[in-house]
Amino acid sequence: MKTIEEKIWNYIDGNCTPAEQEAIARLIEQDEAYAAKYAELLALNAEFAAMELDEPSMGFNYKVMEAIRAEQALTPLKATINKKLILGIAAFFVLSILALLVLMGSNIQISEKFPVNVNLKLPDSAKLFNVSGEFKKTFVQSFFILDVILALFLTDSYLRRKKAAKQA
Repeated sequence: MKTIEEKIWNYIDGNCTPAEQEAIARLIEQDEAYAAKYAELLALNAEFAAMELDEPSMGFNYKVMEAIRAEQALTPLKATINKKLILGIAAFFVLSILALLVLMGSNIQISEKFPVNVNLKLPDSAKLFNVSGEFKKTFVQSFFILDVILALFLTDSYLRRKKAAKQA
């Protein structure tokens, strides 16, 4: 149900049907409460119409927009690379290097015990990692080259970030 104010505002604004307009016009003429509220809302509507809405000056708009641009310029664009992703890749390479070292250590074959004398020399039967079996020599070399390239890339990005932080 609409209140008296809602009905009268719709009447003043012209937002009601012709039948509602006639009914409200009759109520205003016959009922004192409706007539008083209509006079009050009509005066208020006239005050609203007399008000001039000031627009901000162009200088104000320009200053606000420049402040927003300056604020956005101060915050550097964030890299889209996730730090967890970089840590995951680094952990993979560290674990793979450790696995290679463990594999090399497990392939050492010692057939006799080391002598206790001062001249400690490994016997000829002690062999280090045999690359002719499970891993080919080119695979191991390419793996280490890839590690070196990644290390250089990460070092470069770290130094660039550090230099940019000093300049800011």
